[in-house]
Amino acid sequence: MDKAYDPESIELEAQAFWNEHRCFDVDEDSDKEKFYCLTMFPYPSGHLHMGHVRVFTISDVIARYQRMHGKHVLQPMGWDAFGMPAENAAIKRGIPPAKWTYQNIADMRGQFDRLGYGYDWRREVTTCKPNYYRWEQWLFTKMFEKGLVYRKNSIVNWDPVDQTVLANEQVIDGRGWRSDALVERREIPQWFMKITAYADELLEYLDKLEGWPDSVKSMQRNWIGRSEGIELSFDVEDEDEPLWVFTTRPDTLMGVTYMAVAAEHPLATRAAADNPEIQAFIEECKKLHAAEAEMETMEKKGMPLGISVVHPVTGEKVPLWVANFVLMGYGTGAVMAVPGHDERDWAFAGKYGLPITQVIESTDGTEIDVSKAPYIAYGKSVNSGFIDGLEFQAAFDAIAERFEKEKRGKRTVNYRLRDWGVSRQRYWGSPIPIIYCDDCGAVPVPEKDLPVVLPEDVEFTGVGSPLKDMPEFYNVDCPSCAKSARRETDTFDTFVESSWYFSRYASPDSDTAMLDKREEYWMPVDQYTGGVEHAILHLLYSRFWQKVMRDFGLSSADEPFTNLLTQGMVLKDGAKMSKNKGNTVDPQELIERYGADTVRLFIMFAAPPEQALEWSDDGVQGASRFLKRFWTAVQSHVDSGKPPALDTTTLNDAEKELRRKTHQTIAKVSDDIGRRYTFNTAIAASMELLNAVNKLEHATLQSRAIEREALDAIVLVLSPIVPHICHVLWSMLGHESAPVFEQWPDFDESALEQDTIEIVVQVNGKLRGRISVAADTDKERVAILALADENVQRFVVDKEIQKTIVVPGKLVNIVV
Repeated sequence: MDKAYDPESIELEAQAFWNEHRCFDVDEDSDKEKFYCLTMFPYPSGHLHMGHVRVFTISDVIARYQRMHGKHVLQPMGWDAFGMPAENAAIKRGIPPAKWTYQNIADMRGQFDRLGYGYDWRREVTTCKPNYYRWEQWLFTKMFEKGLVYRKNSIVNWDPVDQTVLANEQVIDGRGWRSDALVERREIPQWFMKITAYADELLEYLDKLEGWPDSVKSMQRNWIGRSEGIELSFDVEDEDEPLWVFTTRPDTLMGVTYMAVAAEHPLATRAAADNPEIQAFIEECKKLHAAEAEMETMEKKGMPLGISVVHPVTGEKVPLWVANFVLMGYGTGAVMAVPGHDERDWAFAGKYGLPITQVIESTDGTEIDVSKAPYIAYGKSVNSGFIDGLEFQAAFDAIAERFEKEKRGKRTVNYRLRDWGVSRQRYWGSPIPIIYCDDCGAVPVPEKDLPVVLPEDVEFTGVGSPLKDMPEFYNVDCPSCAKSARRETDTFDTFVESSWYFSRYASPDSDTAMLDKREEYWMPVDQYTGGVEHAILHLLYSRFWQKVMRDFGLSSADEPFTNLLTQGMVLKDGAKMSKNKGNTVDPQELIERYGADTVRLFIMFAAPPEQALEWSDDGVQGASRFLKRFWTAVQSHVDSGKPPALDTTTLNDAEKELRRKTHQTIAKVSDDIGRRYTFNTAIAASMELLNAVNKLEHATLQSRAIEREALDAIVLVLSPIVPHICHVLWSMLGHESAPVFEQWPDFDESALEQDTIEIVVQVNGKLRGRISVAADTDKERVAILALADENVQRFVVDKEIQKTIVVPGKLVNIVV
C-alpha cells in the first residue's frame, strides 16, 4: 500500500459514511443513559470565523467522547436568525432580511458539514420561522394572563433619522451609529417580562449549579444584586407626596446633607417648567446614553432645584438636586446622599461645596477625617442622636422600628435586577402578539390566531419598521369586542428566541404544543458550551424561561444547563480577531489547504478551552505535520503485514515499556477529555505515544503486536478530535467497524505496573540526578541509592546531611 495522506478525499469519505449510516441521528431510548451536548447556537452571518470553529469543535469532541462511552448522545444545531445584522445587510444589499438570512444558513450548514461536526440535523431549529416563534408568542400570551408581562413607559435612545430605538452600544459620542444623527432620550411604552418575580429563585439555585464556573455564578449573583435595606420617606416642602428612597445604610441617615433625583423625576420636571437653566441641564441628561456600568466612571453633574426636603428625624431642611448619576429606571429615581460615608456622594459634595458630616466612627479607634476622604466601612454611630453608640445592625434595627412605627418606612429587600424589557422597535423579529383596542385595551392574540406571522417579502430601507407602513398587517378586529383595533408593531428582543431553543430541539416537529414528552427525556442539557460574554444576559434569561416553562407544566427541569463550559477568545497578534482590525483568519481557506482535521487539531491543541487562544500559523503547520506522521506510521505498520496475537508473558523490557506507555496514555487521555476538559494535554500525550511507537526497535515478533495495540489506542483516543483521519486509519488497521461505533478503550491496570521506576533526586530542593530502582524497593534502600549517585555526590561531598526525605515512587530530597 502506498496511499498518500490526502485530507480532502479522506474527509469526504468519512463524512459520506456518517451520513449514509445516520450516525448522529438519535431518538429517545429509556434504556440508555442520555447525554445532551449543546453549543450556543450561532447567528447566521454567512461565514464561520475561528471563534465559531473553536467552540463547535470543543462541543463535538465532548459529544463524540461521550458516545464512545456508551451514552445516548444528542448534539443538535440551529440558527439564532433574527436581529440587526440582517437589517443592516438588507439596507446595504437591497434585499429582504429573510432572503439574506436563509441563504446564509445554507452556506454555513455546508461549512459545518465540512468540519465533520456530528449533528442531528433532523432537529434543526431556525428562530425566524413561524413554526418556531409561534410558541414563544403563545407562552407570552399565557404569561400575560398570569400577570408575568406588563406594559409601561420606559426611557430609550431614539434615532430621529432612522426612527428606531438604539442600544447603548449603538450610540457613539451621542450620535446614532448608522445615521450619525444626534440621539434623543424618549419615553415610550414597552413590554416587560417580570423576571424579578423569580429573583430569589434565580439567586438560590446558583448554589445548586455545581457544574458551572464560579466566575459565571458570581457575575449572575452581582447582576441580581439582592440587598436588604429600608425604604423610607422624606417630606417635600409644598408637596403633598413624600419622596421615597431605599438605603442599605440606614445607620448613616443622620449624615444626609443633600438629596438627588433623576432628570426624568416629576419634581425635576416641575422645577424646570419656569427655570431655563434646569431645563437645559435636564435636556443634557436626557442625551446621556450611558449604561449603568458606565455611570461609575462618568463625570458626576447636578443642579439645585430650589426645593427643600425635610429630614425625617431632625426636621432640618435638606436641599434637593437633580443629578446625572440617578436613573429613573432604578429604584424610586431618588437617592439620599451621605457624603461623609459614600465615595460618589463625597466627590459630588466636594465639587459643589455641599456639607460633609461624619456620623460613623471606627470601632478600633482609628482616627477619621471625612473632609479628606469618606469613611465607607461599617462602624459605630456618632452625631446621630437616638442611635449614638450603636453598631451597624443595632442601628439598622432601631431606624427600621422607628420608621415602621411611624408608618414612614419599612424593611425591604431590593434587587439590582430589573424586569426584562422585550420590546424592540424593529422589523426583523418575532411580532409581539398583542392587539390594542380603544375599548378593551391591550388584548392578547387568541391561540387559534397564532402565530402572528412576520411578513418576509418587504422593502426594507432602515428608516423605521416597514410594519408601521403596512395597514394590512396592523389593522385588525379586536378579539374581544370585534371592533376595529390595531396590532402591535414592535417585535421581541432576540434574547427571547435564544431563551428556550434548547428545549425545542427535543421536540422540533411538535405542532400541537410548545414542548412534548420528548423534552422530559432530554432536558436538562448535560453540557452547554459558549462564550463567557453570555454569562449574564443569555444565561440568566434562559434560566428564567426554564422556570416559567416549568411553572406552566411544560417541563420538569428547574434549570436548563447542568454543566457549563465557557471558552476563551481566539486572538491574533494579541488582539481579538476582527474584520475591522484586519487580523481574521478564514477557516475555509485553512480547510482547503490543510484539511478539517488539521484545523480541529490545532484549535484543540493550542490552549486549554477556558483560556484565550493565540493564533499561530506555525502551530497549524505543526498540526498538519503530525497528522502526516500519524498516517505514515500506520501505513508503514500495515505494509509490514499482520502482526501476531499479543502475548504479554513474552515481552522484553522495551516492549513492556511501550505497552505501559500505551495504557498510561489511555488513562491520561480519558481523564483529560472526560473530566478535566484539558484537550491540549490529551493531544500531547497521544503525540508522545506516537513518538514512542516510532522509536521502538522490532527485536521480536511481539514488537509488532505491541505496536498495533499502541496505534489502535492512538486512533481511538484521537478520533473525537480528528475523526476523519481516524475513520480511515481504523479501517487500514483491519477493523470492520468504524471508530464512531467503537467503545472508548479501557486501560489495563496490570500494564501500568512497573518492574523499575525512575526516582528524581534533589539536593536542597534542586534537581541533581535521577535513579532507576526496583518498584518494590523500600525507602531506606532508595535513600542509599540516591546518595550513591555519582552526580548527587558532587553536591553533598564534604557537607553535613541534615535529613533525607523520600516520597515513595517519586523523589528523594537530601537536605545538607
